[in-house]
Amino acid sequence: MDPNTRLRNLMVMALADGSLGEREVQFVTDRCAEMGLGEYELRDAIRYALEESASIQLPDNPNESESLLGDLLRMMAADGMLEEGEKRMFAICAAKLGFGSQEIDSLVNRLMKK
Repeated sequence: MDPNTRLRNLMVMALADGSLGEREVQFVTDRCAEMGLGEYELRDAIRYALEESASIQLPDNPNESESLLGDLLRMMAADGMLEEGEKRMFAICAAKLGFGSQEIDSLVNRLMKK
């Protein structure tokens, strides 16, 4: 998955609860820098996430699935609150990627200990 799509996915998740907090902005900004993206790409991702038709794009490569879910989970947890809309979106993405409840629990436990 290309970095621009990854960033768009993070913004869609960030706005799933209807707001964008300071810690969420910091997480997205940090990930943007880590992926080598700049202000233009960040603005594009925000614009995309605000569109009515915005959705999370799932990777074609199964090896990228866990990485994407990890990013989405960290995005959800960035503000210290897991909202129902975020949880629902995460569960749908995980199910579409073929993750069962035990795999999701394991992923959550691994990622939240980092």
